[in-house]
Amino acid sequence: MPTSPRFGPRRLLALATDSLAARAYLGLVALGFAAMFLAPDSPLAMAPMVLTAPLSFLPVFVPVGAGVAGGGAAEVAAAVVFVGWMLLCALANAAALGALLRRPDRIPDRRPDLAPDRAPVQTPPARPRRALLAAAVDNWPARIYVAVVAAALGTFLYAVLLSPDPGFAGIWPLLAAAPLSFLAAAVSLPAEFGLPWMSTLVFTAGIVLAGLVNAVLIGRLTRRIGGPAARG
Repeated sequence: MPTSPRFGPRRLLALATDSLAARAYLGLVALGFAAMFLAPDSPLAMAPMVLTAPLSFLPVFVPVGAGVAGGGAAEVAAAVVFVGWMLLCALANAAALGALLRRPDRIPDRRPDLAPDRAPVQTPPARPRRALLAAAVDNWPARIYVAVVAAALGTFLYAVLLSPDPGFAGIWPLLAAAPLSFLAAAVSLPAEFGLPWMSTLVFTAGIVLAGLVNAVLIGRLTRRIGGPAARG
């Protein structure tokens, strides 16, 4: 009885390096790290975190003790963990990009009414657009991510539309749907000076699209490294 392929580091590494787009992305991340070390006080120092989002922003939600900023061994250890986490995020994003660009496998239709000497019929793949969007909802990692983005966006809309002081509520959907969410924020900024409600609408639509792109990437990566067993 055939078994579904299991997850392995080699499989993840292969997805992250077997396409030109994935290798180009890793090269761009390497340039971001070089800019961070060469110009630590410039805005370019944020390049690795932006390029490896949204996973790179997960440590924002982890409380860190005040002793880390005091220097010494604790600061060195924190820097090593930070760089290691950024590299893992870059590898995951490159693998997701490779999984998105790789063509889906054709599944043989082994029906019991076929004669033994006949070759299995190849099931035609679904429509490319429908199959691509299905990856955002047919597996649990993508569903959980969509729920996180929806919760962050709902918090933002509640703060903007119902709360007297929205504060910095927009930071949560911005981080959850990064990195494309930064483009949504940049596009919605000019509308804020004319029609505030239009700025909210544009930002919300941008977050939805950015989150959908990330969910598709997560779903395609889950399919590749987890096989059929990973689907819900």
